Amino acid sequence: MENRNLLQYFFITLKGMAMGAADVVPGVSGGTIAFISGIYEELIDSINNVNLSLFKTLQKEGLKSFWKQLNGDFLVALFLGIGISVLSLAKGISWLLLNEPVLLWSFFFGLVVASILFVGKSVEKWNVATILMLIIGTGLAYYITTLPPSENTGSMPFLFLSGALAICAMILPGISGAFILVLLGSYKVILDAVHEYDLKIIGTVGLGAFFGLLSFARLLKWMFKHYKDLTLAVLTGFILGSLNKIWPWKKILETRVFGDKVITVDEQSISPFTYEGDNQLMFAILLAIIGFSLILLLEKLASKK
Repeated sequence: MENRNLLQYFFITLKGMAMGAADVVPGVSGGTIAFISGIYEELIDSINNVNLSLFKTLQKEGLKSFWKQLNGDFLVALFLGIGISVLSLAKGISWLLLNEPVLLWSFFFGLVVASILFVGKSVEKWNVATILMLIIGTGLAYYITTLPPSENTGSMPFLFLSGALAICAMILPGISGAFILVLLGSYKVILDAVHEYDLKIIGTVGLGAFFGLLSFARLLKWMFKHYKDLTLAVLTGFILGSLNKIWPWKKILETRVFGDKVITVDEQSISPFTYEGDNQLMFAILLAIIGFSLILLLEKLASKK
């Protein structure tokens, strides 16, 4: 793990804030932001450090060695950023989703299109196998974005599974954890539990998320180690397939009220010229270009470093 100074940790916190802002939007994944900001593999490696040997280190060598093996400074800086963002930006992004959806989605659309090029460039050798994995990843992500949501399901084993699947989606570029919860039908149950401080449900979902995070991170680390190009091709496909979900111009077919939130559960991508509201085409294109350029700028800064 890298030795960093205070300024570098500050930038990791900023990257965490960007991840948190993405996770607030149902349809954009924090994993995409982690990848394009160059911390994805370190995040996966750090999560993998949480195992039995870590606690043996704590017992035998003390807290300092434990913290170093955990890569604790990195994780604290990152999750601090995610926490700040979720708490401070959630209201602002929710307001934009409600009042300026076309402009918000246009910005994210530009961001994600550039991310596809960014992740795709990371594949060292494109061949038949990597192209096939790209197609499979794209098809799977697109299929997920078209699934109808399930009815609310509140059984404890199902909520445990929901937590595990949502956290896996959250660290996968292209697939949104919040969107997976809506599909599974457990979004309202979990949202109500948070509002009502139902510790039984929160604990069950949290345990599922913890289990899912540790087991899925191990699988990802193994795939990066043994099949890096194939893994990157699948992840590129996931991001490409998710574009359907974040296309700015939508015809809303069905919404549901979850607590104090109105969530769109069924919608259809349409042309900006048949959009019934103000399509704000010029502003939308401008924001998409800004989002696209932001990724190119991040890449330039990363390559300079």
